[in-house]
Amino acid sequence: MSAASASIVNSSVFILTGLPGLEQYYPWFAVPFSCIYAVVFLGNCLVLHVIRTEPSLHQPMFYFLAMLAVTDLCMGLSTVHTVLGVLWGLSREVSLDACFAQTYFIHGLSLTESGVLLAMAFDRFTAICNPLRYTSILPNSRVTRLMVSILMRSALSILPVIIRLRFFHYCRPHLLSHAFCLHQNLLRLACSDVRFNSVYALALVICTLLLDAVLILVSYVFILHAVLAIASPTERLKSLQTCVSHLCAVLVFYIPIIGLTMVHRFGQHLSPLVHVLMGNVYILFPPLMNPVVYSVKTQQIRSRMEKWFSLKRW
Repeated sequence: MSAASASIVNSSVFILTGLPGLEQYYPWFAVPFSCIYAVVFLGNCLVLHVIRTEPSLHQPMFYFLAMLAVTDLCMGLSTVHTVLGVLWGLSREVSLDACFAQTYFIHGLSLTESGVLLAMAFDRFTAICNPLRYTSILPNSRVTRLMVSILMRSALSILPVIIRLRFFHYCRPHLLSHAFCLHQNLLRLACSDVRFNSVYALALVICTLLLDAVLILVSYVFILHAVLAIASPTERLKSLQTCVSHLCAVLVFYIPIIGLTMVHRFGQHLSPLVHVLMGNVYILFPPLMNPVVYSVKTQQIRSRMEKWFSLKRW
């Protein structure tokens, strides 16, 4: 082992990777990445502001949307310092404890987003299949309990693997394959017995992300069945249009996760650049696209923003 490698192994920090082989172009990549993060923060803050200031949006569907926007904001905040720090040449190092904390927030927020999307699917199912009982099934008290349960599930279920990361021995070079810390990346650097983390993480994905996806699919089967039973084509189309933005958000969330999982599991032969790009898509694509999707596809938010900007212009 070289002296440089030995120092990386024995250090108390992890070394982050930006875009392998493109280090000389980092300043050129730093500008668009900074713009993406700016759009993430501004877009989600704008959605939250519209929901807060518009009384007609104070209903379960938009409470869940506000929680989704907060989750996306937190995802951006949890990675912006390391991603832009690498690209702007400020720092490539992250301490072990900071790396474990970032891992906790990234994976915990992913579980939160999955739970919110499931809650939104239940909201659409209730609104279309049981419209007369909508307010009794989803009063504000029940919406609050759903939100708290989503947060508790995410915060507590991920803790065991994160705590065990702190006690692993990392004898391999502390060189991460992304500009942020991911659980599966850290396991590759550990020389301790990682079987519990591997099995627990797989079980957690099956019991949360996969189960949520299946339940979302089932809810849309019932929604489609209810919509097809509507006699009027106009009413049928109107009912389906209320689900378009949520369906887009589901695809925006799950497609990058599936892609990143496939790359990590079966893409060892691929270029490191592919791993890095898929990791960045997983982190940035949902927070970037969700405000755009809901601003364009949700009539209440779109009309409120149009009114707001027209007043600002005059």
